[in-house]
Formats: sequence, C-alpha cells, structure tokens
Amino acid sequence: MSNNLRVLLVENHAILRQGLKRLLEDEGIAVVGEAEDGRTGIDLANKLNPDLIVMDISLPKLEGIEATRQITKNHPGIKIVMLTIHSEERYVYKALAAGAKGYLLKETASEALIEAIKKVMRGKIFLSPSLPADLLDNYHKMIKSGKNIDEFSRLTNREIEILQLIAEGNTSKEIAENLYISVKTVENHRANIKNRIDIHDTAGLVRYAIRIGLIESDI
Repeated sequence: MSNNLRVLLVENHAILRQGLKRLLEDEGIAVVGEAEDGRTGIDLANKLNPDLIVMDISLPKLEGIEATRQITKNHPGIKIVMLTIHSEERYVYKALAAGAKGYLLKETASEALIEAIKKVMRGKIFLSPSLPADLLDNYHKMIKSGKNIDEFSRLTNREIEILQLIAEGNTSKEIAENLYISVKTVENHRANIKNRIDIHDTAGLVRYAIRIGLIESDI
C-alpha cells in the first residue's frame, strides 16, 4: 500500500473519527479531511479527490449509502469503505450496489480497518469476517438474476435527500434553505415522494425512511 494514500473520513461521532484518524496516521496514511454528515462528505470528496473514503452509513443530512452512490458516480476512481453497526445483509447489498468496495463493522474497525483499506486499494472487495461467508456470492447471484436489491429505486437522488430531511424533522422551509431550492420545489418533491411510494402522511414517511435505512429508529 502506497505511503502517499490520502483518506477522507466521513463519520458523525467525533470520538470515533479521532480514533480512526490516529489509527490511520500511525500507519503512515494521510487523513486529508473529515466530515460529520453525508452532504459535507460529498463536498469534500469533490474538493479533495481522496484515494479512499471511510464512510459511515448512518449520517445526518444525507445517509452514507446515498452519499456513496453520488460520489462513485462522479468520481469512480475513489474507493469507499463503509463503516457501520449494521450487519443485516440488505445493508451490505445496498452498499455494494451503491459502489462501495468495503463493508466493515464498527466492532472490528480497530483490528480490520487497515486490512480492509489494503484489500480495497488492490482492487478487491472486503467484507467483515463476521459476515456470512457466502454473502458476496449471493450478491453476485442476485445481480445476475436481475433481482431488485435497491429499495431506493422508486425515488430519484433528490427525492431521497428530501425524504431523509423530512424524516429528520425538517420543515419545507428548512429543507429549501438546506438544499438552496425554493419552498415550492420542496413541496413538489414531497408530493412526488408520497405518490411514488404511496405513503401520504409524515409519520408513514418517517417509518419508510427507517425501514430503508435513511435514519435510525429512536426505539
């Protein structure tokens, strides 16, 4: 692994982010930027063009899988390792479909992060050892069979962003200010979201956002 490797950390927990930074720097890896939400992560990826991003899934403003999708679309050369507490297969499948090359559980991050980065930088896919051994094979079989593994497929990228902000409790005015668009545009997107997924109340939208992993349940 090159000593000139440049890494961006996108993790909303400051203590964990600091620990990851120390771990990487002890290995001679340069941490060129840090972000605590998905939107800032995208901005820094555009600005810094790092070699690799360590990306949490559960992020405010824009969750990690959608941020990964947007980054890999615009910067296919950037490798992304997801860092998460979620061991459910559906999260792994969605992360891989979004373009992630690594999926690392936080419980093993201190032991396996460097190994994950080395493998991903060699062009391989890394999955946490505690995940089912046949998970990657099953993913490839699903892709070949044409099965839909992406629950976001009914929504556009912008609608996913707005759905997350709605589920986080933002008003249309706050969403408009956050995304630099008009309130009317937000309301149009909100109506489109409701029609696409056939959910017409805010509580239902929140439950849907939790189900597909945009936000975490407080329960």
